[in-house]
Amino acid sequence: MGIFSKFKKGLQKGSAVLQGAFNRVAGRKTLDLDDLLDIEEALYSSDFGPETTEQIIEEIKRCHREDKDFTNSEITEIARKVLFEILDGAEGKYNLSRSEPEVICLIGVNGSGKTTTCAKLGFRHQAQGHKVLLAACDTFRAAATEQLISWCNRLDLEIISGHHGADSAAVAFDAYASATAKNTDLLLVDTAGRLHVKDNLMDELTKLKRVLQKKSPSAPHHSWLVVDGSTGVNGLAQAKVFNEKFGLTGLVVTKLDGTSKGGALVTIYRELKIPIYYLGLGEQPDDLQPFSISSYLDSILPLPVQENALA
Repeated sequence: MGIFSKFKKGLQKGSAVLQGAFNRVAGRKTLDLDDLLDIEEALYSSDFGPETTEQIIEEIKRCHREDKDFTNSEITEIARKVLFEILDGAEGKYNLSRSEPEVICLIGVNGSGKTTTCAKLGFRHQAQGHKVLLAACDTFRAAATEQLISWCNRLDLEIISGHHGADSAAVAFDAYASATAKNTDLLLVDTAGRLHVKDNLMDELTKLKRVLQKKSPSAPHHSWLVVDGSTGVNGLAQAKVFNEKFGLTGLVVTKLDGTSKGGALVTIYRELKIPIYYLGLGEQPDDLQPFSISSYLDSILPLPVQENALA
């Protein structure tokens, strides 16, 4: 399945309400208050947030007011233009070109999908010819290490782990030493889920970061927050605290195939300007896809068929 097909299938649930509202309004000859309320409700229900929703509605109003030839078929294009502008710079990019192992630390709350994302990232990079090592630093959750080991066995990935209750920072330290000895390109660190409001748990992340920096002052080179897309705008609250406490360099938004809240990533990026690296669009290893603004918008809010045909 191609990249766009994966986006379209993965975001199908999130796009249904939004496309339904825009298509209904586009099919009418006039634009009235009820039409705008329909669009506004659809944007809110998809978790685009008040600022983005208001900006789209106001831009539609402005175009309708200033363009005497305005037709309702233009509203999708207007909304897409606003979203493109908001998401400008959101596509996270990185290259594995260091002389030392590149370290990506995955953090987030319980149940966000960090362990699965860690395995999928490892699978993706190994398939691209990179030498990858995973570090099972979630030593607190029952069976967390076993879960990651199971993924690694399934995907033929190397892993460094410790026993249940072990010091997660010590596991990370050992994993980095092993990665260096084996000339590894990428070290993926899976951390324990923690509530973003618990200071003592956040302090453990700081310790892990400090221990890694004993091996390399610039490590971890990437600190990505894994956010469950179905949590909607609550993901923004998580991102704010993790960014303040740990310093985020990127986002991975997971479980978008099971939610209608596909706009939450726009809300988070608009507020914090943290680049989005990957979207989780399904359960298979290759369903973790690099974030693409155009593929995202073409899936969640495609242009009407007749406009696509003319293009």
